[in-house]
Amino acid sequence: MLRGSAPFHVDRDDTHIILDDVPAWICSQCGQPMFEEEQVSEIQKLIKFVDERAQKLHRSA
Repeated sequence: MLRGSAPFHVDRDDTHIILDDVPAWICSQCGQPMFEEEQVSEIQKLIKFVDERAQKLHRSA
């Protein structure tokens, strides 16, 4: 495992979140990124925030 960064994306209903450069451990054999608990926690908070705001947009339409 090598320290580096990787993109992260998630599609939620009509919302798409793309993070281009998230710190991660990268497998030197297959390239699979592994995110540490801190990054996962922050990503989850971001997803929750975006979900809440997106719901407000959909309700006002």
